[in-house]
Amino acid sequence: MMKSEIAAPFGLAMTTTTSKHQRDTTFMTVGTFKILKKSGDCKARLGTLETANGTIRTPVFMPVGTQGTVKSISNDELVALGAEIILSNAYHLYLRPGTELISAAGGINNFIGWKKPMLTDSGGFQVFSLATLRRLNADGVEFRSHIDGSKHTFTPEKSIEVQQKIGADIIMCFDECAPYPCAYDYAGRSMDTSVKWAQRCKEYFEKNKPVSERGQLLFGIIQGSVYSDLRQESARRTVEIGFPGYAIGGLSVGEPKDEMAAMLEATVPLLPEEKPHYLMGVGMPEDIWEAVERGIDMFDCVLPTRNGRNGQAFTMRGKVNISNAGYQRDFGPVDPECNCPACRGYSRSYINHLFRSQELLALRLLTLHNLYFMINLLDIVRKSIESDTFIEAKKRFFSGYFQHE
Repeated sequence: MMKSEIAAPFGLAMTTTTSKHQRDTTFMTVGTFKILKKSGDCKARLGTLETANGTIRTPVFMPVGTQGTVKSISNDELVALGAEIILSNAYHLYLRPGTELISAAGGINNFIGWKKPMLTDSGGFQVFSLATLRRLNADGVEFRSHIDGSKHTFTPEKSIEVQQKIGADIIMCFDECAPYPCAYDYAGRSMDTSVKWAQRCKEYFEKNKPVSERGQLLFGIIQGSVYSDLRQESARRTVEIGFPGYAIGGLSVGEPKDEMAAMLEATVPLLPEEKPHYLMGVGMPEDIWEAVERGIDMFDCVLPTRNGRNGQAFTMRGKVNISNAGYQRDFGPVDPECNCPACRGYSRSYINHLFRSQELLALRLLTLHNLYFMINLLDIVRKSIESDTFIEAKKRFFSGYFQHE
């Protein structure tokens, strides 16, 4: 084993341990997903996924750096917190700074200075949620930029071209994320379109791999809204196309939590067990536990960072809205059980003052805290699977997290 010192936030040093296995990933087969342990009382599993830029331990939470940065946090801080992979978005990077610039820099990792794995979303969700004057047809989507109104077209082929130029380790098929609620007929047409686009994505991806391509992985995406038969059809047809990993999209878009659980139970059993399962856009702590229990390996979500910037901290005793007046004279840490830089060095009272004064440090401190919380939570989840105590650990977490509700 090899230890190295990492420059951590605010001059605090944090030590990470790097194994020879992690350093020698280039000698492993990129895309290999190895299940190390299965839970004895549910579908939770412990694993590793090999990428060109390192090994990812699963289950894993991926901080979201939409435009090539996790807002207000440096790469060194992310590494010190324990982040193993981050996510950026093809739609945003395509519009600004542009894929030609990123490609000229040698790819996204070189451009942003991140030496660990990266994933890019295809931009499908953003095209449908952010762009104006959208026009959908069988070939793709015409839209106008939310930045300057300029006109663009995204097809499955264009999305893959953009993501290949960006150069992330894991890229996603271009799909249509149906809104919630939506009618069955609409969800069915949307799902059918996403499956056909997935086929086109794979065909373009395979034909246009650069000679020096080190092993970029293309994941398929399952759609179907909250209709179990559509989800199952989407899963079967997408698996037939064949991908090294499978994502479940179109959930956590407003549907009740029991609907999301039902869709996972209908879908995950149809996905290849030997491939990683990725639940897109889901990152509330309680949802992580429920999804891992049903066989999910990968997560991403903007809520931990976004909520932190708005004054909400995740703690083992539930969510804390630190900007509330009741914390003005609370001189304890945000979370007494937390060892993050914010909790080690600052009080609730002081952070409350920072929010009330609109100081930027407030945003950074709670962003650091929430990311530390999520990364540590997934470490707890992994250890519980390894020790075959997942259900017990889940119950213990829920009893603390929801004690005030």
